[in-house]
Amino acid sequence: MKNRLDDTLFNERQAAHFLGCSVFKLQRDRRIGSPVSYIRIGRNIRYRLSELEAYLQKHTFNSTSEYPGGQDGR
Repeated sequence: MKNRLDDTLFNERQAAHFLGCSVFKLQRDRRIGSPVSYIRIGRNIRYRLSELEAYLQKHTFNSTSEYPGGQDGR
């Protein structure tokens, strides 16, 4: 069974704070194809805590050579 905290919904401001970015970056990313899944409820945008954590996990590296565009160009 999923942890209920994983289903916590953050608004744009809370999600931006959690990720350490601006609300504008989240808005821009949604227009160009957001790497972070989001939910639209009417005019409101929400982000699941579990999706934000998964995004951070996927974008955690120990070396520049581990990610696309790193020093060795992989």
